[in-house]
Amino acid sequence: MASRKKALKKIRLNTSPDVNDLRHLHIGDIVYLDGIVYTGREGVYTKVIDQKAKLPIDLPNLSGTNFHCSPAASVSQDGSYNVKAVTATASFRFSKWLEQWFKISGAKLIIGKGGMSENDYKKNFIPNAAIYLTTVGYGTGALLGRGIKKVLDAIWIKELGIAQAMWILKVENFGPFIVESDLDGNSLFERENKIISKNLDSVYAGTERAILSRFGETDDRSEELI
Repeated sequence: MASRKKALKKIRLNTSPDVNDLRHLHIGDIVYLDGIVYTGREGVYTKVIDQKAKLPIDLPNLSGTNFHCSPAASVSQDGSYNVKAVTATASFRFSKWLEQWFKISGAKLIIGKGGMSENDYKKNFIPNAAIYLTTVGYGTGALLGRGIKKVLDAIWIKELGIAQAMWILKVENFGPFIVESDLDGNSLFERENKIISKNLDSVYAGTERAILSRFGETDDRSEELI
């Protein structure tokens, strides 16, 4: 009899989780969120951390979930905003700000597309008892948009624009997201990349030397990004 595949573990989680909630998450688990999520990327981090601007909201008491994304937003006739889709962006671009951002925001969950290195998790996430969630592949913007129930605010939108503003979103059953890191700093991506990398030499066995090697194209498979 063929062995049965282990079912994915699905979890509903509040957007301001405590350490006990996060301790039950393991890399590879599927998470859906309920509560309030705020967005934040280059514009917000630069303004708050580099330029020392004061946040007009009390983030630690509002939400523990920071989403690295750009919303697809429209304006209603009454001036309110609608967000029907959100597209995650790569979080490694923001790692240089995270040490200070954790101190300011008290964030417990960071969401984005693609993760950071285990060194980032060990340096910034572990000391703050925080976890990284990643989106499930490309093209999930509209799927995630179904979980957005209301736009509560769009901070600095006139100054930073739609993509860079801090959006405050009320969400319900918002997901799916994959647990990419855990409280010990383990990384799903790095674990799987190590498994894949073991077989790289056999994959390329017998292939010709890199055509553009004279211009710097590498033959070192360990330098490839999987």
